[in-house]
Formats: sequence, C-alpha cells, structure tokens
Amino acid sequence: MDTTTVLLEKKTRKRLEGLKSYPRESINMVIERLLDMATDNEPLSKEEIEGIKRSLADIETGRVRKLKDIAKDMGLD
Repeated sequence: MDTTTVLLEKKTRKRLEGLKSYPRESINMVIERLLDMATDNEPLSKEEIEGIKRSLADIETGRVRKLKDIAKDMGLD
C-alpha cells in the first residue's frame, strides 16, 4: 500500500474525527467514505435523462407549483 502525508489544519482533522462511523475508524476510511458519497459512478439511464428533460421543460414553461400550495392541498399546512 502506498501512503502519502497530508497536512491538515487542526479544525479539519477535528471535523473528520467527528465524522467517524465508529471510534476506531481511520481518517483514511472517513475520507474514502466521503469520496464515495461525493462521486457517482453509475451513468444516468435513458429514462432518468428523459425525466430530467421533461422537468426542465415544465420549469421553462411555468408548469410548476409552490411547495406550500402542494402541502396545503395535502392537508399538511
């Protein structure tokens, strides 16, 4: 395994420590988990892309509703 030293500010190290899933989790494992969360290696499906295009068209043409109006219709206000 290759290793590299990285300089971290104390406040950054403390934040990483606070993100541990369990006490003995290494900082390296925390960083790997954060990187996994920040990247998505699965491409969007054709259906997802089409859904996004439809949604953007709805927004561009004004076919939108305010969240508070939807909540009111559902009795959640």
